[in-house]
Amino acid sequence: MANEKKEHGDLSGQVYRYVRDRILSGEYTFGTVISRRDLAQELGMSLVPVNEAMSRLENEYLIENTPRVGTKVRTPTPQDIRGFWAVREGLETQSARFFARMATKKERSEILEMARELDRTHESATGAEEPDPQSLHQWRCEHMRFHTRIAECTRLPFLATQIERNQLLVFNWFYDHQLYGGRRLPAHWHEQLARVLANGSEEEADAAMRKHLHNKLEELMLSLERFLLMDESHLQRWSSAMAQSASEPAGKR
Repeated sequence: MANEKKEHGDLSGQVYRYVRDRILSGEYTFGTVISRRDLAQELGMSLVPVNEAMSRLENEYLIENTPRVGTKVRTPTPQDIRGFWAVREGLETQSARFFARMATKKERSEILEMARELDRTHESATGAEEPDPQSLHQWRCEHMRFHTRIAECTRLPFLATQIERNQLLVFNWFYDHQLYGGRRLPAHWHEQLARVLANGSEEEADAAMRKHLHNKLEELMLSLERFLLMDESHLQRWSSAMAQSASEPAGKR
């Protein structure tokens, strides 16, 4: 029984990562219907681990179940985004404070190097005339890792877990595409933050993180609101075009 439970848990984790990666990479766009039965057949497993994974994704606000439609990728509302943003600000400013207080010298150097590499990756991903979705997805993953690593250095595992979960919606593919996808961040954007966290006081770390988080927030909200105002036909065309763009190699577009 214990082995069977562990096996289901491992399979559930596989499904969770499979679906989450496709949401965050843009292969599954907002409103995409996901057939649990088809997914189980595609992955060669029963519905039990699929349902477990879907429950986890639903708890993280990445998918939702609707009458007569079934499971689909959740389309966030402006209220969703602002709510997640408020939670994230509270979590990450605390993370910054605790990092400034508790991080070791080695961890401070590590965060600085991660920040430099993150800025280099973003520069490379957005340097071309048409950014490469795969490179941007890699950057997004590194970006999430950077912020969760800061939290890990606070010696508060629950804080790191909550920050990672909160970022799943805020830093999904739509956010990458609308804000970070085609536009460059200020030069050395993450390195500037890391330097304050590594060398500043708790108050300075708090202020630096708050400034970092509010970059482009209002632009994101305007982009999201325009998206939500699309009628059904425009929305379907947008979703199809974005899914095709995400799946094509950069050289074929």
